Amino acid sequence: MLNAQGVTNEEFLEYKGRPLVRHDADIYYGDLSAKYHVHMIVMSEKEIKGEMVPDKIVVQLIPKGSIMPEKNIMSTSLIDALETAAAWLDRRV
Repeated sequence: MLNAQGVTNEEFLEYKGRPLVRHDADIYYGDLSAKYHVHMIVMSEKEIKGEMVPDKIVVQLIPKGSIMPEKNIMSTSLIDALETAAAWLDRRV
């Protein structure tokens, strides 16, 4: 499977079989050429055992060809944000 830029999924970290890419405060989840993908924005981080981890994340379900989210929530943990994102995409396959 290719993303919108023609890069194979083997070059990305995956979560539940979908590509997961982070660039600064933005996390993109899912195939960008599919009908939907998820855009997560890390609003703040906290230190846990010497590592900075996201603790407030805006999760947005984005339809292909749109910049406006169809769904939008605030999550207080990365795993909750990823689980929500996976559920949203599973329902739209």
